[in-house]
Parts: sequence; structure tokens; C-alpha cells
Amino acid sequence: MGRTREAGCVAAGVVIGAGACYCVYRLTWGRDDNEKIWDYNDDDEDGESSDITEIGVEAGKAANTAVGGRARFQGDSKAKVKVGKELKSGPDIKMEAHSGTQRGSGLEAKAKALFSTLKEQASAKAGKGARLGTISGSRTLASSLPCPGGRGGGCHPTRSGARARSRASGKSKGKVEAKRTRTPATTWPVHRGKFNFPYKIDDILGATDLQKVLDILERTSDPFIQEVALVTLGNNAAYSFNQNAIRELGGLPIIAKLIKTKDPIIREKAYNALNNLSVNAENQGKIKAYISQVCDDTMICCLDSAVQMAGLRLLTNMTVTNHYQHLLSYSFPDFFALLFLGNYFTKIQIMKLLINFTENPAMTRELVSCKVPSELIFLFNKEWDREILLNILTLFENINDNIKNEGLALSRKEFSRSSLFFLFKESGVCVKKIKALANHSDLVVKVKVLKVLTKL
Repeated sequence: MGRTREAGCVAAGVVIGAGACYCVYRLTWGRDDNEKIWDYNDDDEDGESSDITEIGVEAGKAANTAVGGRARFQGDSKAKVKVGKELKSGPDIKMEAHSGTQRGSGLEAKAKALFSTLKEQASAKAGKGARLGTISGSRTLASSLPCPGGRGGGCHPTRSGARARSRASGKSKGKVEAKRTRTPATTWPVHRGKFNFPYKIDDILGATDLQKVLDILERTSDPFIQEVALVTLGNNAAYSFNQNAIRELGGLPIIAKLIKTKDPIIREKAYNALNNLSVNAENQGKIKAYISQVCDDTMICCLDSAVQMAGLRLLTNMTVTNHYQHLLSYSFPDFFALLFLGNYFTKIQIMKLLINFTENPAMTRELVSCKVPSELIFLFNKEWDREILLNILTLFENINDNIKNEGLALSRKEFSRSSLFFLFKESGVCVKKIKALANHSDLVVKVKVLKVLTKL
């Protein structure tokens, strides 16, 4: 029984030693002069790597004593380690078990200590946090950071997921492959123009500084600089003293030239700057040369886009007075189509524009003779909010007053059944819809409805 027990202890020691050798084999296989097992650049990792190499050498020697294997250690600058094993079978194992009885207990303790050390070092390395990589000329954003706005953007993944998957790979060769073919972190390019804009966009500038901004805008073809310059000019154009200064410095043609660009952001900023400048009556006389182009672009650009809204605001400002309304009379059918198709904000802006035309009696005949979609009648439904209802009621009230004042009711035969005249005056549907609003819950809407009904 004593011999059997000793043989069992030796066998256990052999198993533990073989396990230790296998761990060392897994940790050291596939290393070369240019790669390390763990993909870190910390200075303290060189010490840890050398510790693992030394432990591997000892483990190789212990395994050679226990199982009759052989291990070779080749010393160079990176300390390559190769461990070889040859397993014996049959009578040879029994003879080694008999001869190794005396050193079995010491080998078992040494193997346990070695295995524990390897496990602790592997756990310490696995616990290190992942890093965010950076690429020259760009910035890498972690997924926890907010997405960049402006012209574009998105959240960018970090490399921690790829690193974790590489560590969890079952084969050491898989680790090397993952390290070589790892997908780099998504990057967001940084604008690295050599030119720095000399002012903040909210600075209130004098004539000299405005001239510098206009010179920059005229010379540059960089969309980023164009956008900053246009916003700066638009903010300064909100002040009456700068509205005159920009015109006198020849800024209107420079700004208006950019409404021809294909970049929608640049067109929007150009419209906004011209919109602020158009508050000045003298500036309107200069901007009228571009009003047809603005109108055409506004009608064909993306529905409900920022460019379309900026163009509609400019057209609304240009039609506050009666001087330039005739330049847009050809677009009446387009305005009513946009009133039907647009979203809430587009509807509001279009109705403000149309109300400007209805306040000029000279435009009444052209306005009521244009073709309109019959679905406009649904704008009189009580489900709309106060602003929509007040604007459509004002539009109806002004047109009804102009028809009476201009005597157009007597010439009803010249208007088609698809015209605004027929929809508002002859069909009688609008009057029914307006009467239904007399019991509206909003007091302001109710007062407006009563005012309109008294004029019928």
C-alpha cells in the first residue's frame, strides 16, 4: 500500500507539473523580437515580461525532472523560450514513478507555487483598463462622450471591446492575429486650416473690422471660414448702424454671391445675413436684384429644410412694403402648394408671407385668380392651434375685404373653379368652417371668428 500511495503522489505531481508546463507554453509560444504577449506600452511591463520568462525556465526544468521531457532555453535580447515535452508510456512510467518517490512531495509544492504565481500575474494583467488610441491629425471620441454636432458626426467606439475579445481568445495564435488585424478606432477629422478667423461671431464690429471680414469672405473658398464670416456679418447686421456700413462697404454683392453655392449651410447663412440687412429700406433696393433667385431656390430646395425657412423669412421681409411684391406674383401657386405640403413652421411662415400680399389691394386680382389645392379648406379645422387659425382667418378676412373694395365679385365668371376666389367666396365651404369655429375654446380665436363673420 505504501508503494501505491507514493506512486499516486508522484502521479499527482506529474499532472501538476505538466499543467504548469502547458501554461508556460501558452504564455511564451509565438513570441518574436517585435511583439509582446500583452499589447501595452507601460515601462513596468518589461519587468513583468522578464519575470514570466524566468518562471517559464524554472517550470521547464521542473517538468523535465518530473516527466522526462526536455526543455531548451535560448538566451538573446528578448529571451525566447521553447518548451518541448515527450510523454512516455507503459513500463517506463512505472519505473519513473518508482524512482521519483523520494522527490514527489517537493515537486508538488514547487508546482503549486509556480501555478499560483502565474495565475496572479495573469489576473493582474487582465485587470488593467483599456486605453483610447489616438491617430495623428484626428481625435478619437469614446462612446460615452456626446456626439459632435454641426456638419456631421456620430458617437465613436473605443478599442476596449476589441482588446477584451483578443484576450479571451482560446488560442495564442488567435491573439496574434487579432492584434495584427484589429480595426482601428473610428476617428472624427479635425479642421487644421492655417488661417484663424480674427473675430468671434458675436463681436460687434466697426467699419474697419467689417471691411476685413468682407475681404476674408470674398477671398476664401473654405466653407468653414465662409460660414463663420457670414454668421459674423449676420449678427452685426442686426444693428442699424452696421446695416448702412455693410452696404457702403460693398458687402451686399459679396454676401449675395454665396446664395448660388451648392452648400446648403452656406446658403442658409447667406439668407440669414441678407434677411437682417433687408430691414433697411436702402438695402432692400439692392437686394431686390436677387429676390427672384431666392424665391426659385426656396421653392425647389428640400421641403421644411433650414434653407427653405431662411429663404421664406427673407421673402417675408422683402414684401413688408408694396415696392417689390410684384416681383413674386408669378410664385403664388407655389406658395399655396407649400402652404398645404409644409410642416407647422413652414405653414406659419408662408401665411405671414401671403398676408403681406393681401394687405396690398393692387395684388388682389392676381392672388385670387391663382390655382390652389382644395385641401386648404382643412386649415379652418378647430384641431389647429391658435397661431394657425388666427393667420388663416386674417388671410380670409383681408381677401374678402379686397374682393369687396375692388368690385371683383361682379366679375366672378373670369375665375376658375380651382381658383382661390372660388374656394374662399363662391363655394361657401369656408363660411361653414368659420361658423363652426364660433364655439372654439380659445377666446382669442372666438373673437377673431366673430369679427370675420360680421364682415360677410
